Amino acid sequence: MLDREGFRPNVGIILLNGQNEVWWGKRVREHSWQFPQGGIKHGETPEQAMFRELEEEIGLRAEHVKIVGRTRDWLRYEVPDHFIKREVRGHYRGQKQIWFLLRMVGRDCDVNLRGTAHPEFDAWRWHDYWVPLDVVIEFKREVYQQALQELSRFLARPAHGQRRVDAAGQSSPKPNPTALPPTADASESK
Repeated sequence: MLDREGFRPNVGIILLNGQNEVWWGKRVREHSWQFPQGGIKHGETPEQAMFRELEEEIGLRAEHVKIVGRTRDWLRYEVPDHFIKREVRGHYRGQKQIWFLLRMVGRDCDVNLRGTAHPEFDAWRWHDYWVPLDVVIEFKREVYQQALQELSRFLARPAHGQRRVDAAGQSSPKPNPTALPPTADASESK
């Protein structure tokens, strides 16, 4: 299902834990990391598609999360021709996405990457909100930056003139969005 401009409707999911860290998944057999996302099926609302994709990709159900916010409008990215199947070239340009910001109310052990026959991710971790975008496939980076920026309005903010304070109460500058992610640790799931 493409719109008139050749964009496929899609949802993106930014999942937060109690420390405002985001769920960051490693694509199966790849060295790239991303947020859960997926297409909107005919007749589905963006919210219905988000809950379906959340369960299919990371095994979480509606009772495991709370919706904090969503983007006001569609965010778009174009897919380079060499990533597009030959039979749809000329018609398909990319994806338009509604992004949801969710708060996890379940537990880490509720995450299940093997809930379907074709898993999207083979590892995951919690990461600072301003994730390093250089590990995201290049053509998605701008839309990730737009989604993170727009949805950051739902996070607690310091009073005017104060520095940002993290969950532990430590004053800190905004993290470097081009820094590499930490190596796998005990919170990483396989």
